Amino acid sequence: MKIARLIGLLFFFLWLEVGAIFADSPKEKVILDTDMVEAFDDGVAMVLLANAPNVELLGVTTISGNSWVEEGVAFALRQLEIEGHNSIPVAAGLLYPLRPDRFELFNLERQEFGRGQDTWVGSLGYKEPPSWRDVYAKRYGSAPKIQPLDQHGVDFIIDTVRANPGQVTIAAIGPCGNLALAIRKAPDIIPLIKRVIYMGGAFHRPGNITPAAEFNWYFDPEAAKMVVRAPFKEQIVVGLDVCENVIFHADNYNRLLKTLGQSEQAKLLRRSFIGQNFAKDQNFSFFVWDVLVAAIIIDPSLITQKEEAFIDVNDQYGLSYGQSLAYLKQAPPLAQKATIILEIDQNRFWDLLTDQKYWASARK
Repeated sequence: MKIARLIGLLFFFLWLEVGAIFADSPKEKVILDTDMVEAFDDGVAMVLLANAPNVELLGVTTISGNSWVEEGVAFALRQLEIEGHNSIPVAAGLLYPLRPDRFELFNLERQEFGRGQDTWVGSLGYKEPPSWRDVYAKRYGSAPKIQPLDQHGVDFIIDTVRANPGQVTIAAIGPCGNLALAIRKAPDIIPLIKRVIYMGGAFHRPGNITPAAEFNWYFDPEAAKMVVRAPFKEQIVVGLDVCENVIFHADNYNRLLKTLGQSEQAKLLRRSFIGQNFAKDQNFSFFVWDVLVAAIIIDPSLITQKEEAFIDVNDQYGLSYGQSLAYLKQAPPLAQKATIILEIDQNRFWDLLTDQKYWASARK
């Protein structure tokens, strides 16, 4: 009996020690750099990261792309409010791409460079709103509970990386302008960044905005080239190669709605582009793009197939403007090595997405 008790005590103290180790394991520190929208896909990516128990979302920086930068501020603030994360800072970043006159020349570019499979062109297709406050008031009919930082998004990235050397993952799920200007303004942060995970590019598939280019990197190819050529410790690319393998069907949508219940997030999802289309047609399908970046940060074991390659972006103004390039052997001298994600465990991904653990508003 004494021996049994001793063994029992030994296992008990071992259990306490293992628990303490896991309790003390540091959270993944993340800056989400995003062309924010409501719900899918940037909004959902932000919510997952904000609620993940193993992630510390240090802040959200917005940039024009899928939305205008000021719209992104309003959308980010509202969705963080819904989830009860009023202390996560939001900072407005870059308004325009680095190349002058992109907005004015966009229609001509599409005539000359061709159209991709997607009709959505984001902020390239409509006028800039007056302010984030105007967007918030018109969209939500109330005053915001939280305010964005006065600090520019580029400076927020610089200061946050310097304050957390070697610890910050940049989730770059929009155009790359904020990060490009941050490393141009403060090149000392390049070795201080833990890693950069992009949603961008299409290495083994056609583009979606033009036949050659994926939307995020086409929006600002000069910025994308500057960033992927920076000697970061680690770069991971979640491009169309994997994104277009993960199809969002009605059963996934309905499963998520069941998870969200009567929450405000469910209301946002229903009135979103995706929600409206599923309401009209249960055969509708879509992609989840940026959500894959958040899921991989939360659980890297979701990755089931990847490849290592040197990558680059074509910033020459012409038919292949914005095209992402992968070199398995010889590469341009300044191209950096990156991990290109090709497949994920889709069953586990949908399980993660529909787990109430990542939806604080649905648990209220």
